[in-house]
Amino acid sequence: MKKLRVAVPAIGAGDLDSTLSGHFGHCDVFSIVDIDDGEIVGVESEKNVEHSQGGCLVPVRLLEDKDVNAIIVGGMGMRPLVGFREAGIRVYLNMNHGTVGQVIQNFVDGKLQEMSDNAVCGGGNH
Repeated sequence: MKKLRVAVPAIGAGDLDSTLSGHFGHCDVFSIVDIDDGEIVGVESEKNVEHSQGGCLVPVRLLEDKDVNAIIVGGMGMRPLVGFREAGIRVYLNMNHGTVGQVIQNFVDGKLQEMSDNAVCGGGNH
């Protein structure tokens, strides 16, 4: 596995022990995890930016500016999914609750699938 920057929507501090946020666009922070050859080599927290309904591309631009390669989410709508794809950020679907660290380990272990078009949500109420 090459060097990657992976974002995970989180509640709280944004460290590896933080809880995943169920709605990526309204999370407190994005935990941004640097992975090199399958090992976690760094973690930073990026505060989410306030945005109004329909402003779902704001987090896309925020993470694009942080050089993120992938994001792991519990769900999202078609508009942000397309936005992430256009920004070159791969979207992975995580259906399990847990901590940022657990989700990152599942990602490193190849247990998460890339999100398909038929897995999108219809809005904030999955």
